[in-house]
Amino acid sequence: MNVHIDRTAPAVVELSTTVRAPLARLWELHTDVAAWPSWLPDVDSTETTGPLAVGSVFRWHTHGLDITSTVLELIPRHRIVWGGPAHGIEGVHVWTFEETADGEVTVRTEESWSGAPVDAEPEALGRALRQSLESWLDTLRTTAEAA
Repeated sequence: MNVHIDRTAPAVVELSTTVRAPLARLWELHTDVAAWPSWLPDVDSTETTGPLAVGSVFRWHTHGLDITSTVLELIPRHRIVWGGPAHGIEGVHVWTFEETADGEVTVRTEESWSGAPVDAEPEALGRALRQSLESWLDTLRTTAEAA
């Protein structure tokens, strides 16, 4: 099953970066939700109930939002999708990881936001989403490369 973002949503952001680090390190860093606050400055806290799996739920606090996310798809070391509501915003977030021939990893992130708050301020919330994802990708890259 391939879960996708809502490309008709008022806020859609798609970004990618190249990381010079082993895929295993990158995947572990990214999917260890409990450790996010230790390396992602925008994440204040997380709460998990165990390893990530399809259907598992984790909670996190970022940018003043309390978010409950459900894992919708998980292909180890390749793809993870989560989604859920936060303060009237329905988000779907897709991450993919692909090794390149020279041992680097291309990380792609796609996220869509819909709901009344986004309908009311699509440009502002679209900018906020883009800035958040740019920061996340940059921090993921620098943290993985420094390990």
